[in-house]
Amino acid sequence: MQSIVLRREWAEFLRDFFSTPEWKQIGSFLRHISKNQVIVPPHSLIFNAFNLTIPDKVRVIILGQDPYHGQGQAHGLAFSVPNGIPFPPSLVNIFKEIENDIGTPAHERSGDLTPWALQGVLLLNTILTVTLHSPTSHSESGWETFTDYVIKKLSSHNKEMVFMLWGNYAQKKTKLIDSNKHLILTSPHPSPLSAHKGWFGSAHFSKSNKWLISKGYPPIKW
Repeated sequence: MQSIVLRREWAEFLRDFFSTPEWKQIGSFLRHISKNQVIVPPHSLIFNAFNLTIPDKVRVIILGQDPYHGQGQAHGLAFSVPNGIPFPPSLVNIFKEIENDIGTPAHERSGDLTPWALQGVLLLNTILTVTLHSPTSHSESGWETFTDYVIKKLSSHNKEMVFMLWGNYAQKKTKLIDSNKHLILTSPHPSPLSAHKGWFGSAHFSKSNKWLISKGYPPIKW
């Protein structure tokens, strides 16, 4: 199995977790299934969301569940796809809401959300890998324990941040976040199955920018 690369700042920030049995469990799981299954995203991109920013620069966290499971879709950023890959339905609805909220035309967009990450938006799936064409197949691998640790550590360590929790699964993480310090924005999931129940009109992108500006931080260029 290829090695997983994590930039130095995050390796130091999360170092206590890497000595736990839970981390060893994740490694054992990935080594085992790599023998006869295709894991996505590629190993070099599993920590892509982390490697595009550093802990102290995180200003917004958007939580997804697990990576897209189609060929060529997952590249380590929640809700994002590489350039040239058709937009998944949830991403289509994210772009529609941004257009309605702040006016940026949806048709002029790339599905690659790397520019958000470079501004301090942590696009964090709570499960970082999946078997190709098999959604939620790594849900018991230990990743949730790791990402819960990430959320709690960021909540306690960082200054003010915005947490965007879309759908019931993400909203279960509310208990990990210090609501006295951070802004928590919740809504239905942008999936076509639930977007009509309150995702459209949630205005999370303008709300987050208004709050960031009030705290002295630059707005995100959504």
